[in-house]
Amino acid sequence: MSKLIAAAAIRGAHNIVKKAEQRLKEAIDARGPHCPVEFPNTAYYLPVIYALTGRKVSRLADLEPVLALARELLPPLPAERLWTPYLGATLDAGIATLFAEEALEAIRYILGPPPADGFWLGAANDVIMRERGIEFVDGRAPGFAAVVGKAPNAEVAVRLAREMQQKSLYVFMAGHVEGETFARQLAEAGVQLGWESRLVPFGQEVYSHIYSLGFAARVALSFGGVTPGDYNGVLLYNKNRVFAFVLALGPVTDEWYATAAGAISFGFPTIAQEEIPQILPSGVCTYEHVVSGVPLEKIVDRAIEVRGLKVPVAEVQVPVAFGPAFEGEIVRRADTQVEIGGGASPAFEWVTMRPMREVEDGVIEVLGPDLDSVPEGGSLPYGMVVEVAGRKLQEDFEPVLERRIHHFINYLEGVAHTAQRDILRLRISKKAFQAGLRLHHLGEAVYAKMKSEFSSILDKVRVTIYTRPEEVEARREEARASYARRDQRLAALTDDSVDVFYTCTLCQSFAPTHVCIVTPERIGLCGSVSWLDARASYEIKPTGPNQPVPLGTLLDPVKGRYSGVNEALARYSQGKLTALNLYSMLEDPMTSCGCFEAILAVVPEANGVMIVNREYAGETPVGMKFSTLAGMVGGGQQMPGFMGIGKVYITSRRFIQADGGLKRVVWMPRQLKELLKPGLIKRGEELGLPDLWERIADETVGTTPEEILPYLQEKKHPALEMEPLM
Repeated sequence: MSKLIAAAAIRGAHNIVKKAEQRLKEAIDARGPHCPVEFPNTAYYLPVIYALTGRKVSRLADLEPVLALARELLPPLPAERLWTPYLGATLDAGIATLFAEEALEAIRYILGPPPADGFWLGAANDVIMRERGIEFVDGRAPGFAAVVGKAPNAEVAVRLAREMQQKSLYVFMAGHVEGETFARQLAEAGVQLGWESRLVPFGQEVYSHIYSLGFAARVALSFGGVTPGDYNGVLLYNKNRVFAFVLALGPVTDEWYATAAGAISFGFPTIAQEEIPQILPSGVCTYEHVVSGVPLEKIVDRAIEVRGLKVPVAEVQVPVAFGPAFEGEIVRRADTQVEIGGGASPAFEWVTMRPMREVEDGVIEVLGPDLDSVPEGGSLPYGMVVEVAGRKLQEDFEPVLERRIHHFINYLEGVAHTAQRDILRLRISKKAFQAGLRLHHLGEAVYAKMKSEFSSILDKVRVTIYTRPEEVEARREEARASYARRDQRLAALTDDSVDVFYTCTLCQSFAPTHVCIVTPERIGLCGSVSWLDARASYEIKPTGPNQPVPLGTLLDPVKGRYSGVNEALARYSQGKLTALNLYSMLEDPMTSCGCFEAILAVVPEANGVMIVNREYAGETPVGMKFSTLAGMVGGGQQMPGFMGIGKVYITSRRFIQADGGLKRVVWMPRQLKELLKPGLIKRGEELGLPDLWERIADETVGTTPEEILPYLQEKKHPALEMEPLM
């Protein structure tokens, strides 16, 4: 361990702990010891403190023992002791720094200035955690860079940011050099910031990188099944599974050193532009701990190498940046060069399977006027027909491939694509148009990604884009007929009509014992993997996360218990789980990883169950918000009476059929009811209860059993007359 780094980190840690102690005293004097303390909408309290110590900080007084622990962890200032060449003292200083920084940021939510002020985003809530966490699970985001400081100028900042985006990394930003920050440089250059673009500005001070480490801590708790307070488990999990690093741009201060020491404890190395002492031997980090003096043109690649990241980069010949980081980009109307679909013009996208001899691979055509024929702000008819052929291709794969068009087009910087089929909307920004982007490049993106991601089933791909009104209308009718045939096939696809289900173990990169069993009538709990998706995934990558599960003997048709499913569960959970009932939440239910869209929980007072979706932040009839429930249910555990699910499963015929099915649902948030209304009405009619949708209470009725019971009784909700649930 470099003596200079140790001394600087320890000095910085002393400074930050002292500031936190002073700030806590001010807060208690101003608001009292019982003043609530929390980050917005999270089940994980102050997540770094909670993960590493198990302490549930919920009021100012709870921070006093935390800062006492931080003070205890602090090594003596360097002048007061002999230096020893070990990491231990400096790592202790780093952990003390993290506790103090989390306290400082939490107190800012009470005394101000608020961490989230419109530009700086502050703490991420658990909805963001799920939405973004799944990208780390499925590989769309291989890791994150915690950027401290600023680039020499805005042009270099943009180049570095684009390089990290094209490598699919998230970029978390905090800390300044003489008041100037990397995030402000990007904003001044017109770069879109936010979770959607993966460029996330947490705060002005280096302390705000506690949100980066809090994100990592929550990953360990929600996906990894690590118990709060398991210090070693949290740190080892992050070292081995969360691929992050610190990018230090500018002169490194004592407080930067101290924060970096905390990051190193998580296994996250620091790569610095400035010449500072290096720590090259491996140990706490996978490879080097501190690497310095790296030229800016090489710093991102060097950081990826030091952290041991594997970054897939697709080579697509387009005039704008390309990658998943641009998938959430927003193109506002004022910035739009051309708008397609969305009511402005007829538009559709269609993937259709053809015989091998009929498809000429690699042909990309635009038949009709291109973007440069439209005045600024105008519109254009549009129809993309993707003809595919392959010896292993099946007709049922068409919709799987078609859904990917949305993602591939969104990978283009300056392009915003929403929806699919014949209800899509596509916006091309002025910047992308001025950079030379044309419709042909959309075809290039779709062709390249189809061939790279589906190479095992696709031998040939041809993309034709139609823009003449009469041709768009004619081909759209063909597409609509195809959509209708598909929908009929999918409606007929039931659990009884197939002889295999599929595993989904994508989340095992974060939750080692979790196994989803995906069936035609039960979508994966993330809402993203259907039975057809899983089957296509297996055909594409036979050794991947979706493996066929022969059903074996049907042991219980009501509960959905199969001998083959139990055998697969034991195999893929490393023997941790041995039995699963696919259609029950009360006996051997499905495990949950942390990616679930909604949670089921028993409401004993109403003899029914409630459902709460991740987007709902309010109270529920079981006395817990979604975030608190998520902390209980996640981590690959079987929790009878609680279960994570995908939203679409709610309207399935198989929805907890062993426990009474949809008739057991007594409460769900209004927003979720509205979203599922057509399916709920249809399913209610099948059950002989066409008004079941109206009988289900929501938050406008109440959020406690006492509040919702009179409504349920007035509406004669069927759950009240059913046999006891428990």
